[in-house]
Amino acid sequence: MWRLPGARAALRVIRTALEKLSPAETQSQTAAGAMERAVVRCVPSEPKLSLSFALADGSHKNMQRDQSEPLGRVLSRIATNALKGHAKAAAAKKSRKSRPNASGGAACSGPGPEPAVACEPVVKLYYREEAVAEDVLNVDAWQDGAVLQIGDVKYKVERNPPAFTELQLPRYIMAGFPVCPKLSLEFGDPASSLFRWYKEAKPGAADPEVGIPSSLSSSSPSSSWTETEVEERVYTPSNADIGLRLKLHCTPGDGQRFGPSRELESVCVVEAGPGTCTFDHRHLYTKKVTEDALIRTVSYNILADTYAQTEFSRTVLYPYCAPYALELDYRQNLIQKELTGYNADVICLQEVDRAVFSDSLVPALEAFGLEGVFRIKQHEGLATFYRKSKFSLLSQHDISFYEALESDPLHKELLEKLVLYPSAQEKVLQRSSVLQVSVLQSTKDSSKRICVANTHLYWHPKGGYIRLIQMAVALAHIRHVSCDLYPGIPVIFCGDFNSTPSTGMYHFVINGSIPEDHEDWASNGEEERCNMSLTHFFKLKSACGEPAYTNYVGGFHGCLDYIFIDLNALEVEQVIPLPSHEEVTTHQALPSVSHPSDHIALVCDLKWK
Repeated sequence: MWRLPGARAALRVIRTALEKLSPAETQSQTAAGAMERAVVRCVPSEPKLSLSFALADGSHKNMQRDQSEPLGRVLSRIATNALKGHAKAAAAKKSRKSRPNASGGAACSGPGPEPAVACEPVVKLYYREEAVAEDVLNVDAWQDGAVLQIGDVKYKVERNPPAFTELQLPRYIMAGFPVCPKLSLEFGDPASSLFRWYKEAKPGAADPEVGIPSSLSSSSPSSSWTETEVEERVYTPSNADIGLRLKLHCTPGDGQRFGPSRELESVCVVEAGPGTCTFDHRHLYTKKVTEDALIRTVSYNILADTYAQTEFSRTVLYPYCAPYALELDYRQNLIQKELTGYNADVICLQEVDRAVFSDSLVPALEAFGLEGVFRIKQHEGLATFYRKSKFSLLSQHDISFYEALESDPLHKELLEKLVLYPSAQEKVLQRSSVLQVSVLQSTKDSSKRICVANTHLYWHPKGGYIRLIQMAVALAHIRHVSCDLYPGIPVIFCGDFNSTPSTGMYHFVINGSIPEDHEDWASNGEEERCNMSLTHFFKLKSACGEPAYTNYVGGFHGCLDYIFIDLNALEVEQVIPLPSHEEVTTHQALPSVSHPSDHIALVCDLKWK
């Protein structure tokens, strides 16, 4: 958001005043000296620049010109366009004057000579009050702050102003669920942009300020809109909005200037929500942000859209789930509401699509005081968010397991063990799993730092030995960060580990070692057996214990997700209860119309010792 004191209020006053001007008043103010704008987009990597401006006759011109072209050519083309526009406007005026009047006679054009044939208007470009030579190349001529003159009309040149390249509202909008527009900006950023929400006025409703309906939409002249009090990127409709459409007025910014505004109307009306969701009761425990001594932590596999939207998912994995409830726009409503309702300090997410991170999670969670970082895997990745009022991001130390195992001396001993088993080594090095490691520093006490790790281990049921090796790499890397780089800082290790409490991976984490004869070393048969003993340095505990399940689908349920904590430095203050079995199975299994993922979020409050 624009941070300069009073900037938003000032813009609102100006904008409101302009909205209340009649067309004649607006035109007279423009004539009184308000300069038009000519927008130039000029990117070094592209051969052409674009020039956009409105002529005096109201027509809008969008021109594409070579950056290496001399200025004189484009000025000549502008003059020709302006002349055509003038001639067209004159012809239209003449046609109106010669049109028969109501009594059947011709309308009188009044005394006076016929207007002379229009001359081509003078077109010049000025920079710092000096005319730019016509042999200067376009790329150099069209500078920000230059003035383009076409006849008597002057245009202020804006080179590469902030602009929206994509702007879209979700297909599903539900009362009580945050609405976050998908947007992309060029030469700007959402945090410096301005947002203003409207809702459709009910029939007969009046604008409380002026006593008449507020008609602001040029695309839907029959619609009347009422301004809401929300001037943030995220808007949460109330039950009073059900049946109404929404409109968003956006002004892109870069922290110093603003680009052309755009308006966006929702295609659908606000609908009633799905009723009680699986997380509604959990939110009763998380109504407020925790005090400084606590760290509310969430770990959640949110189900990547790239997996939810396959035919296999719809017909085999989740045939019980209503098709619309698997669509991303619908699920994002639930995910945003669930995550924001936890008021967490640290959120570790798995199966995050890149677009979901940037277009949905970042703006929605930013509105509630969180900032995030992302690590891609292949088709999806990991995201870690932290509360900005409590933590700042000190450093990141993400790795890919197979790359670290092959190239980092830290894992030399493990690799030497693995090379003795070529079949197993090949399978391990084919896996794309990654580890996200973020070092956070307390904003209240700079001596307090914490290492937050986040991962999603290999998924296959027979991949137990692969998960063991991935975990060995993860723990060695986390030890390097928390002991060598930042000696003594505590560790929170979240993730979807695809391992139940009975597996070797869980045994390894909790007990600090795994023997070479553990059955998981042969999890995919004798051909890939890779017996080895492993140990690690940490004393870790599952903060949320061992729930009956954190993953519940039609053919499987079990505990696969954990928040492991460093017992030497952290303790559990409270664990937020998981949804009841009745809530989970209301619609047979997960995901469902009331739950956006096949996993259940783990939420707990941790305390510094």
